[in-house]
Amino acid sequence: MLDRFSCYELCVQSPRHVVALLRAVHGHEPVLLREDFCGTAAVSRRWCAEGNKRDDGSRANAIDLDPDVISRARQEAQREQASVGLALHVGDATSKDAPAAAAPADVIFVGNFSIGYLHRRAELMRYLRHSHARLKKANAGFGGGIFACDIYGGANAFRLGSVERKHPGRAGEVIHYVWSHERADPMTGMVENRIRFRVERDGEIVQEIPDAFTYHWRLWSLAELREAMEEVGFSGVEVYKDANVAPGQAVEPVTDPADLGEDWVVLVVGRA
Repeated sequence: MLDRFSCYELCVQSPRHVVALLRAVHGHEPVLLREDFCGTAAVSRRWCAEGNKRDDGSRANAIDLDPDVISRARQEAQREQASVGLALHVGDATSKDAPAAAAPADVIFVGNFSIGYLHRRAELMRYLRHSHARLKKANAGFGGGIFACDIYGGANAFRLGSVERKHPGRAGEVIHYVWSHERADPMTGMVENRIRFRVERDGEIVQEIPDAFTYHWRLWSLAELREAMEEVGFSGVEVYKDANVAPGQAVEPVTDPADLGEDWVVLVVGRA
């Protein structure tokens, strides 16, 4: 029996590609990752697992408000033998009093559109200032670290509707993943999105998870994020579109808006 966390990791996330992209965008040899709003910390787990194989001292601090997902992250890390170097915390990633809030980082990653949990610009600015300070504490010898968050946008960003995709499971299942836009207000930038899953075996739906995840987000625009990052001191804010990066592969930022296409998911990166 699959649960919502397993379905999410199988259908939504690709930690192997994300870690490769973060390392490529950083451009040096980052070892300290901070994953905020981490969920089951799939990226942090992969970061540490790869670092353990290389014996390069890679470490990660992963933080989330939900104790259930942190508990699940801990179970998965033990199963994957990715616990070495991984610190999991329950807390508010935006707070100065959060666990490991003052710990330095080479890379701060906010994935799964979680930057949208910050609904007000004042909240966003405060969080970015904290992040910038953390990054300045690490790797100063080669210019500091990077802050990276993903976001979606384009012509259909505020259009209601849903899209369904099929993904293979680990035991021959087919997982039907449905992403829906339930509410969207372009006047405020607020959206409500939901994910639901159906699990198929041998042509029969054997499991349904109708409201696996519900999100109430501020959908920040690329211009808003760029301006906010630059205002708090980040330099060279860049946008990356291609997430399917192999380890060691070079990457280039988007420079022509036409390359974004009609609808897009991108990684926005600021350098400390």
